[in-house]
Amino acid sequence: MELTAAVSAFTTHLAQVRRLSSATVRAYRSDLRDLTSSTGDARLNEVDLEMLRDWLWRATQRGDARATLARRAAAARSFFAWAKDEELIGVDPALRLIAPKRGRTLPAVASKDGMRELLDARARIAVDGDAAALRDHAILELLYGSGMRVSELCGLDVDDLDLDRCTARVLGKGSKERVVPFGRPAGAAVGAYLTRGRPALLERATSATPAVFLGVRGGRMGPRAVYALVADALGPIIGADAVGPHALRHSAATHLLDGGADLRAVQEILGHASLGTTQIYTHVSSERLTATYRLAHPRA
Repeated sequence: MELTAAVSAFTTHLAQVRRLSSATVRAYRSDLRDLTSSTGDARLNEVDLEMLRDWLWRATQRGDARATLARRAAAARSFFAWAKDEELIGVDPALRLIAPKRGRTLPAVASKDGMRELLDARARIAVDGDAAALRDHAILELLYGSGMRVSELCGLDVDDLDLDRCTARVLGKGSKERVVPFGRPAGAAVGAYLTRGRPALLERATSATPAVFLGVRGGRMGPRAVYALVADALGPIIGADAVGPHALRHSAATHLLDGGADLRAVQEILGHASLGTTQIYTHVSSERLTATYRLAHPRA
């Protein structure tokens, strides 16, 4: 079997059998297409460790980041492990493939005071009842209040919300469903939007939709529009040019841990499959604690 055909079969397996998200499947496909380009689409059983090392070396020469190299090496290991399991090859050439370790990049996090000022300001703007202002305030409150992903927020339907209990049912990575809590300020903002904002936006729609958050034409709001909203609102607070919805998720997790939340509880709220993924926020909290100590302690 040629490498291109094997990659196509593998990505189909990821989507249909392992049920990975479309974004994850695209990432695997992109990395493995880079491999087929480097090897000249050799036959699957012709690929050896030296060819894989040469592929990563070429990526290094063109300036790819260490995180990219690590991700591509992981994609190759998963691909060839699958090919071995499917008996498409007799020997797995990627078993000893090693890429540079990723440098630890701590996520951008807003301060508690900064978030309070931002959300209070958005609440004042929303008082006038403008549909878009009510929606934007509700989005910011809900992303920060629940720590949900932007894809989860955009996928919300009205029936997924329980405003009495302040919970939302979301569909996360791998089509895993979970219920996330949010605070009363988020509940109040979402309630005001559903009552006074969403009906006005829905009037512009060409057909009925169950989506909670609607765009200017009345259809389900997409991640790009939410990204633009968060970048505009949060960028000045964090001081970064490219701040997206994930920064609110990072901030929510860090502030939960700062407030004494249990790490496993935060893992459940965020929908992380591994506790190790959640543990990065303990490093963020630790660094914030250290920074405070250095500023405040006379012998720091």
